[in-house]
Amino acid sequence: MNPSSCQLPITFSIEKLQNDLVTCETNLWTPHFNTNRYEGKWTSVSLRSQSGLETDILSFPDKEYKNTPLLDKCPYFKEIMDWFQCEKEAVRLLRLGPDSEIKEHVDNDTSYEDGFFRIHVPIITNSEVFFYVDNKLVPMKMGECWYANFQLPHSVENKSHEPRIHLTLDCIRNDWSDKLFAEMGFDVNYVPEKTYSEEMKQQIIAELMKNPTEINAKIIADLQSK
Repeated sequence: MNPSSCQLPITFSIEKLQNDLVTCETNLWTPHFNTNRYEGKWTSVSLRSQSGLETDILSFPDKEYKNTPLLDKCPYFKEIMDWFQCEKEAVRLLRLGPDSEIKEHVDNDTSYEDGFFRIHVPIITNSEVFFYVDNKLVPMKMGECWYANFQLPHSVENKSHEPRIHLTLDCIRNDWSDKLFAEMGFDVNYVPEKTYSEEMKQQIIAELMKNPTEINAKIIADLQSK
């Protein structure tokens, strides 16, 4: 089992991060679409999105992503993106307002084992921000760089009087990242066993039964035995 979160062996300039943030402050911050997941203010602006628009904060796997015009005005954010020698999907700034909370939830297919990793770089934060992954406090400080397995239950509370703002990068796993994560103590060959709800299991079995091959019969037997 790999760690639920891990600090990467690199830190970034807080001053340069905050300088680029000033450029973005004039832009439209879009309320997060999952309104049932938070209380208070949770907003975002995109530096890389599917439509190329700053206000497009949707994140779907296996889609083409493009840089937004705002990214061209933020040389340090671009430099950080380029440090990751892999493909990037969504790149966003996420702002959690004062006295606001992101309720515990899971994001599907967002673990390193799934071939995807989400990176957080805190730009503005403080000791009154509490970020939990798998019920463990992740002590992210400004300028640091963190990975977390967001397929596990996670939540954030901002109990302070200032916003918490992170730069987040959705990255696609490759040989470069495998080397990096192996150096951080990850077992890059680890394959977690998939667990499904009973409802999901029955849906999968029903689909497999529409195509009665020998392989599908084995998969069905395996699912029914669990």
